[in-house]
Amino acid sequence: MTQTIQKAGLTVDAALAAFVETDVLAPLGRDPAAFWSGFAALLAQFAPRNAALLAKRDALQGHIDAWHEQHNARPVDGAAYRAFLAEIGYLVPEPAPFRIATANVDREIAAMAGPQLVVPVLNARFLLNAANARWGSLYDAWYGTDALDAPAARPGGYDTARGDAVIKAGRAFLDLAAPLDGSSWSEWDGAGVPGLCNPAQFVARSDHGLLLCNHGLHIEILIDRAHPVGATDAAGVADIVLESALTTIVDLEDSVAAVDAEDKLAAYRNWLGVIRGDLAETFTKGGQALTRELAPDRVWTGADGTVLTLPGRSLMFVRNVGHLMTNPAILLPGGGEVPEGIMDAVLTSAIGAHDVLGLGRYKNSAHGSIYIVKPKMHGPEECAFTNDLFAAVEDLLELPRFTLKVGVMDEERRTSANLGACIAAVQDRIAFINTGFLDRTGDEIHTSMRAGAMVRKGAMKQSAWIDAYEKRNVAIGLACGLSGKAQIGKGMWAAPDRMNAMMIEKVGHPRAGANTAWVPSPTAATLHAMHYHQVDVFDVQHDLAEQPVPELSALLTIPLAEATNWPDAEVREELDNNCQGLLGYVVRWIDAGVGCSKVPDLNDIGLMEDRATLRISSQHIANWLLHGVCTKEQVLDSLERMAAKVDGQNAGDPAYEPLAGNAASSIAYQAALDLIFKGVEQPSGYTEPLLHAWRRKKKAALSPSRG
Repeated sequence: MTQTIQKAGLTVDAALAAFVETDVLAPLGRDPAAFWSGFAALLAQFAPRNAALLAKRDALQGHIDAWHEQHNARPVDGAAYRAFLAEIGYLVPEPAPFRIATANVDREIAAMAGPQLVVPVLNARFLLNAANARWGSLYDAWYGTDALDAPAARPGGYDTARGDAVIKAGRAFLDLAAPLDGSSWSEWDGAGVPGLCNPAQFVARSDHGLLLCNHGLHIEILIDRAHPVGATDAAGVADIVLESALTTIVDLEDSVAAVDAEDKLAAYRNWLGVIRGDLAETFTKGGQALTRELAPDRVWTGADGTVLTLPGRSLMFVRNVGHLMTNPAILLPGGGEVPEGIMDAVLTSAIGAHDVLGLGRYKNSAHGSIYIVKPKMHGPEECAFTNDLFAAVEDLLELPRFTLKVGVMDEERRTSANLGACIAAVQDRIAFINTGFLDRTGDEIHTSMRAGAMVRKGAMKQSAWIDAYEKRNVAIGLACGLSGKAQIGKGMWAAPDRMNAMMIEKVGHPRAGANTAWVPSPTAATLHAMHYHQVDVFDVQHDLAEQPVPELSALLTIPLAEATNWPDAEVREELDNNCQGLLGYVVRWIDAGVGCSKVPDLNDIGLMEDRATLRISSQHIANWLLHGVCTKEQVLDSLERMAAKVDGQNAGDPAYEPLAGNAASSIAYQAALDLIFKGVEQPSGYTEPLLHAWRRKKKAALSPSRG
């Protein structure tokens, strides 16, 4: 059993309480008794409101379910459906025109456009890599991936042919991003500052090269004739380093498996480490012990002769959990678990206050702001709740009003249908909106679960609602004045090994007016940064701002299949695809506590999977079961065959526990069954309640003394 301690009527995990008081509050000079008393009062005020909002979600879903059961004509009467949604309060009136008033926003968010990383807080090595991904080697990114359309590097040391192709591509990139007047970078001899078409692009120099700037992003040309690459280069260029991941979301939500006080404490410790600047990870490579730390700032001599210092690290957001889940780390006076989102808001903000007060080794926010992404909010009432909660946290921590900035994930149907009103509810602190196609698809399926059978999963991206969703997110953000004050983002590239395809497709994000988009790795961030050199996003936003916001009707078009008599082979194919991805992800979540990882798909292509992808797979199967497209027996057959597939894909992992033949004894397999066969009844189709319950059972089985 874990030890607990009483704090102002709250029952707090003893280790968590000690961490809060010693590591968080003491450096802030805060009195622990006053903090716990204030925290308890805040919970007494906001926990009931949190519960009421969740009850409203359930009530609205009940009304929608009943309407679809009563109105089963096809196609759905769009006008009647929209009127019904307004009648029950699912749709709210559009707010009067307004512009957000967010102040003290860092330039990486307000004035720059570039890639964004999302990293699980529980993995210190990944967290350090992401924070240090502000600068990335373009040569390395090209040499080691398929992004460069040239023969892959031969094994056995440096491949000169591959290297020459990289160098040639580097010169072509420079010709695009910072063209020379009457010449090409391929002709430059490495001496002095070459004649740029736009001399203002030259920013600074150092002993090892030049610093240029294009569309607000920096490019460092490293000159080192003693370097193995520089020695073979006519100009002595050893590398081209790009300013890459401008911002990083340190994630406590979808990409982690944090189910109890032990997990949450580890998360908060890592967040404090990266804010304080002393997070480090020691590992062995090539027989040597190496320690990875946060990168220092980078210093040059500016074009005017003064010292120029730029951040060496990505600007960090922290993503709290949503409103749904509770956690046993703290028990309320009545014995109920603390709403996890409220606990996150208080504790991640208290840690962020170290940066506001300048207590860390490095600064995160130059403007004294703490950036919190809030996921999975349903509609403007829940956004208003977050606004009020953040104000109460500021008061508890004695922070100036609107120190806490909010990022609103536009990933639930009621939020995207009322996005203007959602932004209005947080208009003084919003710093970010982003589409999340995967969670948004899961909510699309669950909200309209009883309307009929959905199209196949692969056809969702061609649905009318998704096009409207992406376009409306940008258009409404621009209409509300986010350009120049906040980020308008796009979602993740989920295939980290397919960089060539990413380079072809993801340029569409800046072209659509997004001044940030998610990437799965530091290498992908460096490659995606090239797209922001191709496209001046703020020019695009200026042009898009003149266009009207797309109409709501397409967003509310339910992606129902026109006919559900798919051949058995197609049904089997769809089930296999869903079941394989589901099992491959769940077995890692439950057995290993890994919340996000590269999971091989049915064709053995590694894809980034998290709870959002699981939500789609489980909800899609549940929908087809409900409407008779498939049978329980067919699903069980697919699960059995896909268990063997997943076992084969994990054969090289000595800690892996096989699924095939262990349906009755495998906790992970039991979790997978619940996610499918209890999918209809899960709140909003979320997977967290079941995952958390089964993960706790697994942890208890691994260490019975925890139970």
